[in-house]
Amino acid sequence: MNIPQLLLTSSGCGLIAFLITFAIMPTLIKRLKKADIVGRDIHKLTKPEVAEMGGIGILFGFAISIMVGVYLYPSWQSQLTITLIVILLTGIIGIVDDLIILSSKEKLILLWIAGLPIMWVTPPNMSIFYMLSIPIAVSIASNLTNMLAGLNGIETGLGVIALTSLTLSCIIMNKYDVAIISFSMLGALLAFLFYNKYPANVFPGDVGTLIIGACIAIIAFIGRVKIIAFIVLIPNIIDGLLKFRSAGVMERHKFKPTQVKENGVLVAPPGGFNSLIRSILKKPMKEAEVVHIIWIIGLIFGIIGILVAFFAKGVII
Repeated sequence: MNIPQLLLTSSGCGLIAFLITFAIMPTLIKRLKKADIVGRDIHKLTKPEVAEMGGIGILFGFAISIMVGVYLYPSWQSQLTITLIVILLTGIIGIVDDLIILSSKEKLILLWIAGLPIMWVTPPNMSIFYMLSIPIAVSIASNLTNMLAGLNGIETGLGVIALTSLTLSCIIMNKYDVAIISFSMLGALLAFLFYNKYPANVFPGDVGTLIIGACIAIIAFIGRVKIIAFIVLIPNIIDGLLKFRSAGVMERHKFKPTQVKENGVLVAPPGGFNSLIRSILKKPMKEAEVVHIIWIIGLIFGIIGILVAFFAKGVII
């Protein structure tokens, strides 16, 4: 296929992921509520019940899209199949974490195991250190996109921004095999954001947040765009460093959540851990305003990632 055909079909995979995720979400939301798989939206005065584990819809749309990609591009079957395996394993870990709450240590180990298959599709003659760093990166990236969460649309929106940057970067650098992966996750996330944006009708759960980071790590290593992937994850990295510095390896449910006042604005509770969200909440703000500020931060780094791709075209980064 020539480049226009590659671009058309890879973007078509993204469209498939979007349509499937968008179509199944209403039914999935109803079924999750009926099964009492819900969570309280603690940043609203009324604390409404919202369907949890909606990331299953993202996972389903992404999986179907990648299977279509495998059919359309037999020569890229290995990369796409391994990607699907890793994302499905990560999603299963997310489902288990949503249901029984894994410890930070358990989650890190399981995600490291989930990332092992990527070692099979890396460039030849790589060192053992490089090979072992791949599943470590999957584990870390997944946890980073899982940590910067809690406000309506914040995780999904940042994921959309990061995957848009990576998709455009892959196109600029003629990496159309990984563009299928980024297009597919981007399409599923865009569809999910329609239901997850403020005021949210569904939460992604760990099944949704973990697979975003895993997908970014996969694109980084298979597409050899590690620097760009690092750049788009900088908001999550800053958030993770702030939390680690203030509270160590913490279990978030053990700390006081961000508080909502009678006028509907959010305030950071006294004491406790620091984070990117709480750094922004130096003064009371509405939930949507905080989310938009963090999206803007993500957008800045997303644009930087695209610029790096443009100026580094033809260079392995």
